[in-house]
Amino acid sequence: MGMQTLLMVGTRKGLWIGRSDEAREDWSWTGPHFDMEEVYSCMVDTRGDKPRLLAGASSMWLGPRVRRSDDLGVTWQESPDGGPRFPDGIDASVERIWQLTPGARDEVVYAGSEPGAVWKSTDRGETFELERALWEHPHRPQWNAGFGGQAFHTILPHPGNPESVTVALSTGGVYQTTDGGRSWSPRNQGIRAEFLPEGEQYPEFGQCVHKVARHPARPERLFLQNHGGVYRSDDEGGSWTYIAEGLPADFGFPVVVHPDEPDTVFVFPINGGDGRYPPDGKARVWRSQDAGESWKELGDGLPDAFYVAVMRDAMCTDHHDSPGLYFGARNGAIWASSNAGESWSQIAANLPDVMSVRAAAL
Repeated sequence: MGMQTLLMVGTRKGLWIGRSDEAREDWSWTGPHFDMEEVYSCMVDTRGDKPRLLAGASSMWLGPRVRRSDDLGVTWQESPDGGPRFPDGIDASVERIWQLTPGARDEVVYAGSEPGAVWKSTDRGETFELERALWEHPHRPQWNAGFGGQAFHTILPHPGNPESVTVALSTGGVYQTTDGGRSWSPRNQGIRAEFLPEGEQYPEFGQCVHKVARHPARPERLFLQNHGGVYRSDDEGGSWTYIAEGLPADFGFPVVVHPDEPDTVFVFPINGGDGRYPPDGKARVWRSQDAGESWKELGDGLPDAFYVAVMRDAMCTDHHDSPGLYFGARNGAIWASSNAGESWSQIAANLPDVMSVRAAAL
């Protein structure tokens, strides 16, 4: 029996789980799980004896919580404390859980929240503690909220150094710790904040970063989708180079690295504030195979009348021998490619507004 494929789809009204075989042609779906709860983040943890699914769900009645399943979504449990919660003495409350990410150590899971905070679990997502040094950073009072709120949406643990973690939020920019969270430094040199006045557009912090990604085999190289700009760093965020030449627009939300090719990166360009949909209304994924030096349009099977966005965590890959690429859109459609974007098919439609998509080969 070949490997199976599992796809988690978090929406504004619950979670759906798709299952397929290695061919990824026919899909079965269950859902909604947590009906009417906003699921901004999800994660498939393939470490340990059996996979664990995690979902960051927010209820208008109960607030945000991390839910987990050890039977691939058949049954669910809540974290004992509900998930990330600010300790006594801090006048703040968690509104949404925007990110769930496995750490470099097997038991570690990170969460990113709104308001902008990062949390660490050492028991695979059952309990969480606040990264206090980041919350108490002197820059924090000057971070602002993006159009969708203020949130840490990117958490990138260094695959070879558990003491090093790179994070990003809207709005505030990229920050990094190299000492296990005891201190954090901004890493935004060269990223343009187009919404600031001329002459002030390259600040130390304050950028509206939309997403950052990297390949574990080349952790010093980062790719970043900004609010106006696609960038690459070859020194782990110490400096950034603009790489959007050749794209139809440099605005967008997701950026995804090929699971087997560190120089291959995918983006989904959309128009900026004047229209949050792809240029000319054509759904297209764009791929670079040379770390952003050139770009190719991938649209075989994708629609030409597509007037919605793809959000920052709504595009991902799996780890099959022929890697799959997936994205979900704000019109509730899920598109899949079993050949790294060369051709596409729609595998689900009419779901609620899609916020997060995560895939795994099991």
